[in-house]
Amino acid sequence: MDAASGDASELARDIAEVPAVELVTTTAVHLMSAAAVHLGLGDEDEPQAPDLDEARKLICALAGLITASLPYLGNHHARPLRDGLRSLQLAFREASPYPDEPGKGPGEDLTGPVF
Repeated sequence: MDAASGDASELARDIAEVPAVELVTTTAVHLMSAAAVHLGLGDEDEPQAPDLDEARKLICALAGLITASLPYLGNHHARPLRDGLRSLQLAFREASPYPDEPGKGPGEDLTGPVF
């Protein structure tokens, strides 16, 4: 067995030990962080210009992940994720020069309109 397949086996064993709720939460936090950066909300010394197309894709993916995972997360884990998603959806609306109609913003087809 070569080193690469040994590393893959170790990674598979390691990830098998991580609870699903932790993987979902970690993935959601990464999507939230990336969307925030694309909305120009990052902590950089020199903020980036918003990239609303990229932010929309990330927010939609986040909405799908959270919506599909809600039955398994429990309120303790789901509430902060839903709140973070809602904050990003509102930030997107504010950053957009031509805001989407209520219910048409990123991920709103899954979450309902955000005002």
